[in-house]
Amino acid sequence: MALRARSREWAYGLAMPGDDALTDPIPGTAHQSFGPVEIDVATVGDARIRRCTYPPGLRWSKDLKPLLDTDLCEHAHVGFLASGALTYVYADGCEVVLEAPAVVDVAPGHDAYVVGDQPAIVIEVDLLGDTVARLGLAPAHTH
Repeated sequence: MALRARSREWAYGLAMPGDDALTDPIPGTAHQSFGPVEIDVATVGDARIRRCTYPPGLRWSKDLKPLLDTDLCEHAHVGFLASGALTYVYADGCEVVLEAPAVVDVAPGHDAYVVGDQPAIVIEVDLLGDTVARLGLAPAHTH
């Protein structure tokens, strides 16, 4: 993949008009929509690197549950919350509250919602059905 040259202004931290590395299209990725979630995906070895943009007001149980056949999100989330805020809620009532910048390490079996009026942008590593086992994560929420 060719690297795009940037100007000297960018190198010194001055923003270029219309240039937002967090939200700009990413060359070489596949774009998908899952309900209201916008996802850009690239495959790197056995992993998928995903930029997931969750819109303000999104709640998994309201917006995504109808698309799946599970009571809770059964996906492990591992990555980095780069913008916005998210709250994950487990069946036992335990909450994980994240505000960017934050590391995301969320076990399967949760609801989730975007907090505030900004989208939440998460950069995730996903190993399809093997994320929990291959990364040595807990298969479910525990205290």
